[in-house]
Amino acid sequence: MIDITTTRRSFLDGMAGGAGMAALASLLQQDGLLASESSFVDPMRTRRPHFAPRAKNCIFIFLFGGPSQMDLFDPKPLLNRMDGEPLPESMTENVRFAFLEKNTAKIVGSPRTFRKYGQCGHDFSNLLPHLSDCADDIAMIRTLHTEAFNHGPGMLQMNSGVPLQGHPCMGSWMNYGLGSPSRNLPGFVVLTAGGRPPQNKAQNWTSGFLPPSHQGVHFRNQGEPILNLNNPPGVNEAIQRSQVEAIMDLNRHRYARIQDPEIAARVASYELAFRMQSAAPELVDLSGESKAALAAYGLERTESTEQLKHKRRCGGVGVKRAFSTNCLLARRLVERGVRFVNLYHGSWDQHDKLDPELAYNCDIVDQPIAALLKDLKQRGLLEETLVVWASEFGRTPLGENRKGWEKVTGRDHHPFAFTVWMAGGGVRPGARIGTTDEFGWGIEDEPVHVNDFHATILHLFGLDHERLTYRFQGRDHRLTDVGGHVVSGALA
Repeated sequence: MIDITTTRRSFLDGMAGGAGMAALASLLQQDGLLASESSFVDPMRTRRPHFAPRAKNCIFIFLFGGPSQMDLFDPKPLLNRMDGEPLPESMTENVRFAFLEKNTAKIVGSPRTFRKYGQCGHDFSNLLPHLSDCADDIAMIRTLHTEAFNHGPGMLQMNSGVPLQGHPCMGSWMNYGLGSPSRNLPGFVVLTAGGRPPQNKAQNWTSGFLPPSHQGVHFRNQGEPILNLNNPPGVNEAIQRSQVEAIMDLNRHRYARIQDPEIAARVASYELAFRMQSAAPELVDLSGESKAALAAYGLERTESTEQLKHKRRCGGVGVKRAFSTNCLLARRLVERGVRFVNLYHGSWDQHDKLDPELAYNCDIVDQPIAALLKDLKQRGLLEETLVVWASEFGRTPLGENRKGWEKVTGRDHHPFAFTVWMAGGGVRPGARIGTTDEFGWGIEDEPVHVNDFHATILHLFGLDHERLTYRFQGRDHRLTDVGGHVVSGALA
């Protein structure tokens, strides 16, 4: 019986969470005027790209710290001939450095030996014997450049397009634009290994002002993949299910009243966490992998006594196994539909001890990354999986001569021209983009800004970087900020 004192407005408000609202929603859905309930409970539902995509998944390997491009991919014989001499003053006149003393800095040659590999003739140093086998699958960009010359801003710019905190990273933008085909795992997973955590930590995989469902989820590669994912003693699946449903009912009722998208994200996260309780442990259980696969990725490798001297910066006992495991998990994640997988390893910040520490870092990553490429290719997954090797910047041809240092044994930060590469996912195999000058200091042709790099990656996924926008604080934001163009030479 309805109280005759009830106003029309309060009656309708009271019906908002009940049969009346359900009936109205059903009618609106039939007429195409209201999205189905799944659009509320699952913000990660798959969405159509702007045009036909070439890639479906991305494995983005971020080797933070700044690998030395002229010791790995971009040989410069002139550096050895001019070792100990200054660069032309015109090159450094208005340049700001992170640490080195510009007025007394001298060129440092490379002890590395280089060969050309594959039909494409990519250059690889002797530190990358496994990766060089994959030369013809790789598109090399030697002329990437950025404005940031310190790690924090540089990592933010490589991840989110701008050197500022609070902006969504690439994995978040990609899941915002496309959703995730994975039902039991997050659309964006992060795996880390190395001697140091990445600067900015979780800011590197934040969803920023995008809905929180698109945040990267940090997985561990052993034990519980996510801390506190398992139920406490005495809580079985039935109890857990009833708790989740009760919380979801309360959140749905609240959402019907205020239409806050963060509530929808919260509902989706509860439901995903429930499904992950069985999916995540299965993911990290490698018992079903063959011995040959484990050996190919290098899971049984150990660190030598000499390598462990560099554990502060490069990583200590078990870092080889950890990174190898992460590469194998990356393949297992994309097999299970995870859209974007971030692998972090560091640090490659060799201001000193460049020769032994770069060799150690390459020894950690060379075999498992090559195994990942070969494994994806053998399984028919490389065509639709984009694999990226990147960092926040490269290293200078000048040696680090910081005050108080007796000897020059490393290189400073260099954002003006450095090397990244891509493979699979619609990339033109064997492509080489751009040329740096004979010192490896500046760019001679085909400069590629970080925003161009991002525009190209989004294009491979069928996303127009100028149309993938989100309105925040009065303007439409995008991953490529106010710049960016697709590097067509990198496309198959």
